[in-house]
Amino acid sequence: MITRMDNVGIVVEDLAAAVAFFQELGLEPEGTGMVEGEWAGRVTGLPGQRVEIAMMRTPDGHGRLELSRFLEPAVAADHRRAPVNALGYLRVMFAVDDLEATIERVRPLGGAVVGEVVNYEDVYLLCYLRGPEGVLIGLAQELG
Repeated sequence: MITRMDNVGIVVEDLAAAVAFFQELGLEPEGTGMVEGEWAGRVTGLPGQRVEIAMMRTPDGHGRLELSRFLEPAVAADHRRAPVNALGYLRVMFAVDDLEATIERVRPLGGAVVGEVVNYEDVYLLCYLRGPEGVLIGLAQELG
């Protein structure tokens, strides 16, 4: 039985840019490190892997995002520009207190709204946003 979700992982090319973007969204850096060694390859099925990671934490302390940059082996596929209806990883959704202000803060770091900001039944303001390298995230502001 699952007891909690520990983190969501996103593979990026520019780890520093991804950290800066998610930090501007409000996630807090938790630490960086290298994941390598025989044990790591046994877990992932990628013998000889060397991965630089940065852990980010949501302000409430419950959610974590693991940003990874593979040094070895080379990246096998690129799904960063996949449309919303692509199979596999879709997006991570974050609750924000001010959607418009959040969009404006991340715009200089490469954040761009995918479609438009939508008012869903006067309950939420919602949008999808592409960040650095095309990473897709969702933002939701609860209204009322």
